[in-house]
Amino acid sequence: MRVNSISNVTEEILSAILKCIDEAIHVVNTDGITIFYNEVAAKHDGLDLKEVVGKPLLSVFPSLNEQSSTLLKVIETRKPIYNETQSFVNLHGRKIETVNTTLPIFVQGELIGAVEIAKDYSRIKQLSERLVEIQKSINHPNGKALKQQTVYKFNDLLTNNQHFAMIKKKAEKLAKSDSPILVYGESGTGKELFVQSIHNASNRSGGPFIAQNCAAIPENLLESILFGTSKGSYTGAVDRPGLFELANGGTLFLDELNSMPFDLQAKLLRVLEDGAVRRIGSTKVISVNVRVISAMNVYPGEAMEQNQLRTDLFYRLNVLTFELMPLRQRKEDILYLSEVFISQYNKKLRKHITGLDKNVSEIFLSHPWPGNVRELKHTIEYMMNVSEGVKLTEHDLPVMLKKMKPIENSDKRTPSTFVLRDHLKEVEQELISEALAICKGNVQKASALLDIPRQTLQYKIKKLNL
Repeated sequence: MRVNSISNVTEEILSAILKCIDEAIHVVNTDGITIFYNEVAAKHDGLDLKEVVGKPLLSVFPSLNEQSSTLLKVIETRKPIYNETQSFVNLHGRKIETVNTTLPIFVQGELIGAVEIAKDYSRIKQLSERLVEIQKSINHPNGKALKQQTVYKFNDLLTNNQHFAMIKKKAEKLAKSDSPILVYGESGTGKELFVQSIHNASNRSGGPFIAQNCAAIPENLLESILFGTSKGSYTGAVDRPGLFELANGGTLFLDELNSMPFDLQAKLLRVLEDGAVRRIGSTKVISVNVRVISAMNVYPGEAMEQNQLRTDLFYRLNVLTFELMPLRQRKEDILYLSEVFISQYNKKLRKHITGLDKNVSEIFLSHPWPGNVRELKHTIEYMMNVSEGVKLTEHDLPVMLKKMKPIENSDKRTPSTFVLRDHLKEVEQELISEALAICKGNVQKASALLDIPRQTLQYKIKKLNL
């Protein structure tokens, strides 16, 4: 880089700015000599600044070459590279893996170097691969799969709500099927408990149960986690089975499916259609016998509208679908589950709390419980820890709930009649029914009248049982 063409003041300002950025920054000139390298990059690469600045790139990272180095490749092609994985070994023999965005630097139309912004995911990948190894270790040496510990069964899903009881009964019956299942509901409604119950009631209960949260792994890693890798597919890659292979004969639970990249959703669809996977970098097709159960914390229609879920994948997964009701729609379960949790924590904390007092009961029934059953359980746990009385009182409430006041019933309304979502659902049902009547059942015309996509209307018709 022609540093002499830049004033000393400008150079110092630019250097100070780059040093403040919380990303790894690496700049080389057209000869491949490092002219800027910040401390974040040094920390990622396990090197000191003086070992890199002013040195040829390939002398500092001897495992790279002109083809594998994203910086040198950009200087050669004069074209940017976005989010490319790079694996290399530093001077001290330490393996480093990054995701790089590398851009050419032009001044007045002349190429003067390249800048690279790198994100280190070596540790994340190590943890992810360790997860796969742990999953792999559930197999006997003779190859017979052990059942991963799944502790929940349908009897553990407690409810006094008639609709939720019907959902449980339907799920228990359909658990015997091998068709894919889609479960959706708000966070805290117990989706994984529900899925574990399906697995334990299925013919696959003796096989592995493997759960993977699609939002917890960077998309660059998720594909290799799911489908496995073949030796030589990229630098440092080894032959490793993916979760589909490890779940063979059992169930693979993909949580937060809508967080999976679109390209990867297409590959998942092919696996569901063909019953076979191909490891990254391999031409060999491996047959797998896996039941896929997916979950989302948003409604599928909304996910498709927001381009978070492929339409073709939704219709493939939508063979068996379950919506888990939020706690605010199961009012009869609020006090019932409170008593259950009080009994559990009495044993755990060696206390003798007899229940909720009247004011707390009214507050509980008025609270919308955005965190659902999980929030209720944690609230009871907190109150049980701080309570010194026989019953749980307002004094024991968490700060947020203390601010709530019981709903006055002077107009003879019950707390459940104030739930906005229920009223919106009624209005939505009336509008859709009227539109379908006007259009004589023509979904395409009705969707145009309602000004929503046809697929969304079809989804709502099924959801509302119209």
